[in-house]
Amino acid sequence: MSNFPFLSVLTVAPLVGALVVAFLPRHRPELAKQVAFAWSLLVLVLSVVMWVSFNAGGDRFQFRESYSWIPNWGVSFTFAADGIALVMLMLIAVLVPLVILASWHDAESSKRSVPVYFALLLVLECTMIGVFAAADVFLFYVFFEVMLVPMYFLIGSYGGHQRQYAAVKFFLYSLVGGLFMLAAVIGLWVVGGKTFDWQALSQVDISTGTERWLFLGFFLAFAIKAPFFPFHTWLPDAGGAAPAGAAALLVGVLDKVGTFGILRYCLPLFPEASKWFAPWALALGVIGIVYAALLAVGQNDLKRLVSYTSIAHFGFIGVGIFAFTTQAGTGAVLYMLNHGLATGLLFLVVGMLISRRASSLISDFGGAGKLVPVLAGVLFFAGLASLALPGTAPFISEFLVLIGTFTVNKPVAVIATLGIILAAAYVLWMVQRTTQGTLNPALTEVDGMRRDLNLREKVVVAPLIALIVLLGFFPKPVTDVINPAVQATMDDIGRTDPAPSVGGTVQEAAK
Repeated sequence: MSNFPFLSVLTVAPLVGALVVAFLPRHRPELAKQVAFAWSLLVLVLSVVMWVSFNAGGDRFQFRESYSWIPNWGVSFTFAADGIALVMLMLIAVLVPLVILASWHDAESSKRSVPVYFALLLVLECTMIGVFAAADVFLFYVFFEVMLVPMYFLIGSYGGHQRQYAAVKFFLYSLVGGLFMLAAVIGLWVVGGKTFDWQALSQVDISTGTERWLFLGFFLAFAIKAPFFPFHTWLPDAGGAAPAGAAALLVGVLDKVGTFGILRYCLPLFPEASKWFAPWALALGVIGIVYAALLAVGQNDLKRLVSYTSIAHFGFIGVGIFAFTTQAGTGAVLYMLNHGLATGLLFLVVGMLISRRASSLISDFGGAGKLVPVLAGVLFFAGLASLALPGTAPFISEFLVLIGTFTVNKPVAVIATLGIILAAAYVLWMVQRTTQGTLNPALTEVDGMRRDLNLREKVVVAPLIALIVLLGFFPKPVTDVINPAVQATMDDIGRTDPAPSVGGTVQEAAK
């Protein structure tokens, strides 16, 4: 199966499914849902086969395909996946079917076309797969920009309060970041011998000044997409207005394009500039951890609270990337996966709670666990996973990031640790105010609050809970895939891990 064109098929398949779903009759919404779900399962099956076919000890980039596109510009449809990309592709394949199931009635409640809603989810899956699979810089840029379109319509047409404002803000922020990247992509093409092929560009020797400007163009686009402080203000609005399923993909996958782009493009293509900008990136990471956590504590809107927690988590990922150790780097990539699982679960469960109460305000709840105990229990579990409780997958990620950072930069690691304490505060406060304590009498008058999780909703949350627990105790199958790619990235920038001295202190071998 190693010669099978996995990446191109995985990219095209959801787009074909989207076209099929979009043209189904509007008066048969159930058929559109069933076809979309079946198509997403097909993508999942292909992704699992690709995962099994991947040789963790083999070449850095596997499943490589290349098809000529614009020869005069040196542009081609080139796809390839290393361990980092493979993990993100599996995350997409797992989340999309669960989001489709969780969103079964979202389009109907918005009184808009059901087939179009599920077609947009499949188009979004196509662009997300494409952006992680691209091995041509221009192709990556195309997917990076096109990915905005389906999410814009999902927020603007099917979202909640202030959806149009949130959709436009999301689009403009991302578009501005894309313009910075476009300028850098053109500059890279000029200095790189008029090619967009990643492997060829990684061998190009670029002058120091030019390299720093090109790095900055890419980094700004990725920092906005992630988002890192202070480019984060679009996320609480978009996450708060988007349907819960779309918000789970926005925070669980789309934002990872920013951190993935830094690992795939900024570090290997601009190694000296990456090291020069690293102190600034670390500073932004630790500020984001503390600042976003403090803002999360003060939120009264459930979806905005979860969005702010994600900004804090992206601070940890940024710290792990720019610590330049394999431990921290592996932790950062693992955090990208585990954050997608934990925050995806949290957003979906919050969406289920909001749909029952018809309100996202925490103050409108109180003691809901007495009416919906199973849902309350899942919310509590998702919150504990989000705060990285030992035994859950995010704990492994956070631990690796902190210990890998501590060996080279103790102040950053110590400050970042404050985020753990603040995470406990905002998560436990959210759970206590929504599902614990005295029952709010108003809840007993709401018909939806008398319905606990149904079979469909249990099918949505069960796989995510199982993965979070499994990877919390046995992350080796994933770290075995991630480690070679992270080590290769550290080699690209000329960094090696610090080695312990005879006396037990740590010396920075990289220096």
